[in-house]
Amino acid sequence: TLVVKKIISNVKKNGDKAVLKYEKKFLKIKTSANKIIFSKKEINEIAKKTDNKIKDAINLAFNRIKNFHNKQKLSAFKFKDKYKNELSYKYSPIEKVGVYVPGGTASYPSTVLMNCIPAIVAGVKNIYLTTPSLGSKINPAVIYAAKKCGVKKIYKTGGAQSIAALAYGTKTFQKVDKIVGPGNTFVASAKK
Repeated sequence: TLVVKKIISNVKKNGDKAVLKYEKKFLKIKTSANKIIFSKKEINEIAKKTDNKIKDAINLAFNRIKNFHNKQKLSAFKFKDKYKNELSYKYSPIEKVGVYVPGGTASYPSTVLMNCIPAIVAGVKNIYLTTPSLGSKINPAVIYAAKKCGVKKIYKTGGAQSIAALAYGTKTFQKVDKIVGPGNTFVASAKK
């Protein structure tokens, strides 16, 4: 859509400033908050607020999902044919992946697990996550799941502006090679 193209163009040009502008505009939030990344201290404090039964459920799900994806993993191979030619096939992981986790009532730790674990199994070393939570509460289970998955950085924004920020990189957002995760029509359009 034209709106999404405009957002992407503006984020590409103006970086974090544009991300914050759109976040506040679309979520209709009146906040002076302009820190768009969770600090390690915030992550630890929020993760601790997760109910123990939910932590146990996340830990169980993590192991089950990881075991499933481990069975999908393909191995590199090498062989010589009858003409003495050596043939091989090598799998190598993407270096950086961005995961989008919707906010509000669709803020699920399962989204974190289902999108991060395949990357972990594939050998992706750098996973970055973004979820709309600027100036609002976040589901602590989402943060706990992200921490469990070894996510490198968690950003507090959503929408097409966050997809653009992950795609092109900003002062705060790490540029990634692939973006995964569900989202509304603006997010889906920006990913395209």
